[in-house]
Amino acid sequence: MRLYIIAGEASGDLQASYFAAEVLRRRPDWSLRGWGGDRMAAAGVDIVKHYRDLAFMGFVEVVRNLGTIRRNFRMCKRDILAFRPDAVVLVDYPGFNLRMAKWLHQRGIKVLYYISPKIWAWNTSRVKQIRRYVDKMYVILPFEEDFYARHGMEVEFVGHPLLDIIGGYRPKALPGTLTQKRPLIALLPGSRRQELERILASMLEVVPHFPQAQFVIAGAPGLPAQLYDEIISLARLPVPVIFHRTYDLLAAADAALVTSGTATLETAIFDVPQVVCYRASKLSYAIAKRVVKIRFISLVNLIMDREVVRELIQYDLNINNLRAELSRILEPAHRQEIKRQYAALRAKLGRPGAAGRLAESVIKYLESGISV
Repeated sequence: MRLYIIAGEASGDLQASYFAAEVLRRRPDWSLRGWGGDRMAAAGVDIVKHYRDLAFMGFVEVVRNLGTIRRNFRMCKRDILAFRPDAVVLVDYPGFNLRMAKWLHQRGIKVLYYISPKIWAWNTSRVKQIRRYVDKMYVILPFEEDFYARHGMEVEFVGHPLLDIIGGYRPKALPGTLTQKRPLIALLPGSRRQELERILASMLEVVPHFPQAQFVIAGAPGLPAQLYDEIISLARLPVPVIFHRTYDLLAAADAALVTSGTATLETAIFDVPQVVCYRASKLSYAIAKRVVKIRFISLVNLIMDREVVRELIQYDLNINNLRAELSRILEPAHRQEIKRQYAALRAKLGRPGAAGRLAESVIKYLESGISV
């Protein structure tokens, strides 16, 4: 069998690498080729194009690079036709992969999609396109299975890969200055420059109100240390930043202020009570209010379909609310209730072994010619 895998970002490269390794462990004679990164290559995939040449974010950057994007499509199509795969596995990266799914379907090539686009949040009409061009969808959030099934798609929930990633993590001690017997509050202000500039300053405003605690910022590896230094110096607070140690920080934290995203789910799996923080530009927020179709923005609350953690969004993200909510999650009774809800959340996420279940299902699907 020949599988072609397309992952266009670092996160997709990571998840695709686990999947590829599990496939080759079961079927070492299969041939795997695709677009991805170093992790996929190490897992045994013949990488044709690295994802670092594909990452164009934002409208302006996309427009500037339209010529490159078109060339990438043409190159990918030619390579797929030359490789003649039995199926193509598309991993997240919807801007590229949904267009590729249409082209593949038109040529009679099986299309399997792993990690669903978040169309359930803002553009449910796109499910018609996905149903038309994708033969089977593999999802990592439990409510996504019901969503696609309602729209007549073949779908399978394989579990969330974070359970494997965090389950295999072994904590390392933080620097000695952070091991004092004081509550440790982790600040996770996001991995994008715009998030950091809009949210970190608000998070820092709460620091003087909790002199009994120690605050530490989890630095995003893709952002320069100078940017953190500038924001911290404006706040005139000696809050340290630690890079490449987010899991070590969460393993030691008593509470956290977290920018919405995958980090909210990671924080919950580490059993750390949290307050979710988010602020966009005024224009982006106004547009989102019109088009977003979900009650919550954090994965924790979305999966549980109720408010487990408090979300402070846009104008609600202010010093009074932050102070009140951080005080709440430091109270023993409230902490115990959040952790009880976290346990139910982890149960909903399924068992570890998402990549193995995905590999088993794909193998059976292709070898039997029928869905499993």
